[in-house]
Amino acid sequence: MSKYEIILYWSEEDSAFIAEVPELAGCMADGGSMAEALHNAEIVIAEWIETAKELGREIPTPKGRLKYA
Repeated sequence: MSKYEIILYWSEEDSAFIAEVPELAGCMADGGSMAEALHNAEIVIAEWIETAKELGREIPTPKGRLKYA
């Protein structure tokens, strides 16, 4: 399981739950349930990191939870 922040929400437009990973540009997944969207996000995060390594791109360190807002 990754340590990146994942934002889950329902999208009426897509008729699916969406899982966004804000720390990894363009990294998102969907699913018919929140659990499925989260599972798919974990797969996409791993693929995003693998692709970034192959391309020699920087991989952000997970920031974790904000200490203040």
